[in-house]
Amino acid sequence: MKKIIIVCGLIGGIILCIFMVASLAISDQNYESGMIYGYAAMILAFSLIYVGIRNFRDKSNEGLITFGKAFKIGLYITLIGSTMYVITWLIEYYFFIPDYMDKYAVHMMKNINLNATSRLQIDDQLKSITSMKEMYKNPLFVILLTYAEVLPVGLAISVISALMLKKNVRNKDLIVTT
Repeated sequence: MKKIIIVCGLIGGIILCIFMVASLAISDQNYESGMIYGYAAMILAFSLIYVGIRNFRDKSNEGLITFGKAFKIGLYITLIGSTMYVITWLIEYYFFIPDYMDKYAVHMMKNINLNATSRLQIDDQLKSITSMKEMYKNPLFVILLTYAEVLPVGLAISVISALMLKKNVRNKDLIVTT
């Protein structure tokens, strides 16, 4: 089980990291397309959760797996991939784009001006952006926010995969009486 979790988690993490680095390198501050590519990468990377659970069920566990065991495998794969994603973002942010939040704040302020309907709404959104920029100065907040981006997707795919793949009894063990 450990080998399956580690292999699937590392491959998923590598996919996430490659997509993150590539999207930031070619995005040219197009945050909307970066978000679309990011979530597509998460779904692709976390599809390995399904592969890992199925592989364990079929090859290592005689075709049986409970929801709890399947979810646990998915959770561990998610944690490995998500941790790789967070570490990659920390390296990119602190060493290559330390002005990211300034650029992102400018982008958000442009959107406020285009979409806001009242002065009160504009003021609330400006406070939110300023608050986020201030919190982003704390590395712990950066880590928590980055996990919050990726972890829910992996957990959702873990639940779905565990529900799809759970099998508590083998078909040949079922006895049908008439």
